[in-house]
Amino acid sequence: MVFLTAGAGCAARRVPAGGGGAPEGNASWYGIAYHGRTAADGSRYNMYEFTAAHKTLEFGTHLLVTNLNNGRTVKVKITDRGPFVEGRIIDLSFTAAQALGMLNDGVAPVHLEIIG
Repeated sequence: MVFLTAGAGCAARRVPAGGGGAPEGNASWYGIAYHGRTAADGSRYNMYEFTAAHKTLEFGTHLLVTNLNNGRTVKVKITDRGPFVEGRIIDLSFTAAQALGMLNDGVAPVHLEIIG
């Protein structure tokens, strides 16, 4: 099932439910230990870019991620697979997590929306 929301001249889709694609859940982040390693899409993980890992979304998918604790949002590109910890729906790069204000907590509830 896909939910559609209209925007100013463009359509955004909530992430489809099921298969790790729930539109809301917990996000975590990964940083220095993976910096420079090859991501699942073949690129090099750069912790300073706005990227993320998701279990099922196509590589190159762009998401708007909203931290439900503070309302901050960030745009990320899916370049990797994960997270592989139960109860988490997305792993964010260090920089994306920093922009969302979740570095200290490590995990935060988020809303995901496909924007491209």
